[in-house]
Amino acid sequence: MVTLVEQLAIMKHLEKGSKRLIRAWVSYDWANSVYFLVITSTVFPIYYGALFGDDLYIDFLGYSMKNTALISYTTAAAFALVALISPILSGIADYMGNKKRFMQFFCYLGAASCAGLYWFELESIYVGLLFYFLASVGAWSSLVFYNSYLPDIAHPEQMDRASALGYSMGYVGSVLLLLFNLAMVLNPSWFGITGTEGVAAMKAMKYSFVSVGIWWIGFSQIAFRFLPRGNKDNLLTNDVILNGYRELRSVWNSLSGLPHLKRYIGAFFVFSMALQTVMLVAAYFGEQEVAWGEGQKTIGLIVSIMIIQLIAIIGATLTARFSERFGNVPVLIFLNFVWAFLCLYAYFVVTPLQFYIAAALVGLSMGGIQSLARSTYSKLIPETEDTTSYFSFYDVSEKLGIVIGMILYGTIDQITGSMRNSILFFLAFFFVGALLLRRMHKKQLQSIRE
Repeated sequence: MVTLVEQLAIMKHLEKGSKRLIRAWVSYDWANSVYFLVITSTVFPIYYGALFGDDLYIDFLGYSMKNTALISYTTAAAFALVALISPILSGIADYMGNKKRFMQFFCYLGAASCAGLYWFELESIYVGLLFYFLASVGAWSSLVFYNSYLPDIAHPEQMDRASALGYSMGYVGSVLLLLFNLAMVLNPSWFGITGTEGVAAMKAMKYSFVSVGIWWIGFSQIAFRFLPRGNKDNLLTNDVILNGYRELRSVWNSLSGLPHLKRYIGAFFVFSMALQTVMLVAAYFGEQEVAWGEGQKTIGLIVSIMIIQLIAIIGATLTARFSERFGNVPVLIFLNFVWAFLCLYAYFVVTPLQFYIAAALVGLSMGGIQSLARSTYSKLIPETEDTTSYFSFYDVSEKLGIVIGMILYGTIDQITGSMRNSILFFLAFFFVGALLLRRMHKKQLQSIRE
């Protein structure tokens, strides 16, 4: 019988394509995904809303800021930084020797910042927002290096399954920790957390932030122990740092000779901006705009997110089947109209039941439009060995769209005082995205006939 020590010794020298090495890589998805579910989507938005209570405004840098507008601007700033440094990180991932060190740095930055959210209070709002900002930067930047490891640990025929395994394990791990956090928030006394009902629940949420940091750092050690070091003979130079930006410019210049891809990128930028923004603020919308009953808000919001997560898997599967039958672009056009309807529907959502219905519809269309958008792009890029540059361009476009979207959302929310108006405004972007996709599809069919 092989002992744990012997297993670790074997895994330390794993060959590319081995199941154990792929599982070691996947372990980072298990470790990292808790940030996106607990911090981005559920517990932190609930805590953030509870901190403000009925007073939704705070003095920030001398201005009276609405709380949801403030978090939107902070999120936009984080994505702006990630978009700025992503080309540099991609260049380092491609050419630098020990990319594992960079992945570790951003992992520890993000995890420590999640734990730092324990001290997020209105009295220390600047420090709290800094931790929130750094947690986001750490999470998204570490993924640049994590994703770049896929060609190093798996052969081409293994990549799809390895990537899908990572997604699945990330989902399972994050849900497990979320259920633990939910039990802690709803029943603080079980865990020795004292205080009145409201105070104890707030303490439990703070402990949830710390648990994310511990989980993230702890399970990431499996990946860090067994992932290969990379091309350690290469040294970091100014040319390497700037190479990512040169690659983006090269892709931009190539679009003039790729009219279908150019039209698709324009449409993608518009609808992805609206899509990602609406998904990032969904929990804050539910926390602030839905009329929850006494003591129902916390469990109601978490149940809503669980509904989205579960149905998203079904939605992605159905979308893949529909795209095989009707084609990628027609299905994307349909999904844009679905999201436009969702924005209109959300404007009138008041009751928990209405919000649950919205969550189910979001889940059904969320996974599908994201996966189909990426696969459509991959089909439109030219045959080249340098696919990294094209996907770097795709990722930067997506993040810049999020920056613009969050700024627009926060500004409308700040001016009008209602997140409903912001949601309704984004309806127009889905219509524009659908029209641009339809124009692209017609041009593509015309060129095929010719």
